[in-house]
Amino acid sequence: MIYKFAIGFAIALLLANSTASHVLGLNLLSHLYLGFPSGIRGITLLLLRVGTGILFMLHGYPKITHLKQWASSLKMPVFLCFLSALSMFGGGAFLILGLLTPLVSIAILGSMIFAAYLEITQGLPFVARDPYLIPEGQYEGPNGKGEPPSWEKAFMYCLMLITIAVFGPGIFSIDALLFK
Repeated sequence: MIYKFAIGFAIALLLANSTASHVLGLNLLSHLYLGFPSGIRGITLLLLRVGTGILFMLHGYPKITHLKQWASSLKMPVFLCFLSALSMFGGGAFLILGLLTPLVSIAILGSMIFAAYLEITQGLPFVARDPYLIPEGQYEGPNGKGEPPSWEKAFMYCLMLITIAVFGPGIFSIDALLFK
């Protein structure tokens, strides 16, 4: 549903006016972009942006569909968890499309910084020990022996989102159509 809205919104903007500078608010947003790399850089940004977007949609969907359970496990207000899950799921869709990329990256980044904070305050390590080096019975995940929790993944997502926010979506994006 979100992707249909995003595509419809982008097409409506393009049809309404061929230059983004005449559409209210888009001129201000155009200052968020350093450029729209093409060639191998554009393809690399496309792969990073779409891959990251898919991962966040996959992370956000179960959180939205089990919102109360997730909020309860975090001991957080449901509304804050909803905002986080929405930033992941909806933001992931926007990343895939390359729509409002810097703003979406920053919104998801906020959730990932908070996730890292929660994991750090729980005393989790940055990188967990390899599951095969953990003594028997010391860590058992939901499906038996698995990867112990750490804040490595949240950190990696932060780096990915900062890269996307700084370098932009690349030429293969709706943003490039709107703001180039």
